[in-house]
Amino acid sequence: MKIANLTLTGPVVLAPMAGVADSAFRLMAVRYGACLVYSELVSSEGLVRDSARTEELLHFSEEERPIGIQLFGSDPAVMAEAARRAEAFQPDLIDLNFGCPVKKVVKHGAGAALLRDLSRLGEIMREVVRAVRIPVTGKIRSGWDEKSVVAVGAARIIEAEGAAAVAVHPRTRGMGYAGRADWAIIRDIKQAVGIPVIGNGDIVAPQDAGRMIDETGCDAVMIGRGAMGRPWIFGQIRRFLGTGEVLPDPSPEERIRICLTHYDLAVRKMGERRALKEMRKHAAAYVKCLPGAAEIRRRLFQLDDFGEVRRLLERVDERTHGDPRFWKHPDP
Repeated sequence: MKIANLTLTGPVVLAPMAGVADSAFRLMAVRYGACLVYSELVSSEGLVRDSARTEELLHFSEEERPIGIQLFGSDPAVMAEAARRAEAFQPDLIDLNFGCPVKKVVKHGAGAALLRDLSRLGEIMREVVRAVRIPVTGKIRSGWDEKSVVAVGAARIIEAEGAAAVAVHPRTRGMGYAGRADWAIIRDIKQAVGIPVIGNGDIVAPQDAGRMIDETGCDAVMIGRGAMGRPWIFGQIRRFLGTGEVLPDPSPEERIRICLTHYDLAVRKMGERRALKEMRKHAAAYVKCLPGAAEIRRRLFQLDDFGEVRRLLERVDERTHGDPRFWKHPDP
């Protein structure tokens, strides 16, 4: 698959997720088979105001490539300037968020709010494409609510203004993450535009990815929440799409070791104190299949020393050996 002049090794992508898709998680995704990863959401306003905290979100390692920086905002000129600043960090592409449903984003006219103002959406895309030399992509939802499903029109505008690809999460802003994603919207967009279409929503198993591609014709699949605590899903999907084989999930012992590797990366990237806080949501996902998961999570959330976290998880690892209860896989 190609996005403009960027060639991907496969059709499996990690979604941009605020507070989740940090450098450590992106590295885990790449090591387990993700073919493209995205940053957390980056505020265009914060970037042009020289916010150090915002700029920190632009940093990545070479191992994470190819990587896109995702920007959000509502002012075309500010978005263009933010894109120029982001390009200086040498990502492989810039992505524009037109789908975030979070209140603090949409109340400023950004994210999914732009699906109620397609003229401004198009202006933002046009100005950003003009501002940078690298490919620009867009990510949308199906619309603001069920009465205003505008995804096909939005995708056509995104293409017309020079975007190299479009990612689609076919839920409305009103749905949030509830209900089922309407994959038919992905199909309709694929039939309406000539640029690559990346489908997103309700992919929690390799078979889901295959079914989405079969039903919609999309060029790639994007996994977000389904990858938390399960970075191996990227490799599973690639194997399934290539051969039809469904690779087994890692054993409980392997899950614990993968979780510890993720902790190690996080500590190295952001320091122990911050890593312990940021890893809570990931660790909870890694251990949710284990008996006693609630107690393990409770203790992980209390610990403020990485050595203690490691010892706790190593004790859990020892308990899993030979105990058939630990071989139950969680429901998707």
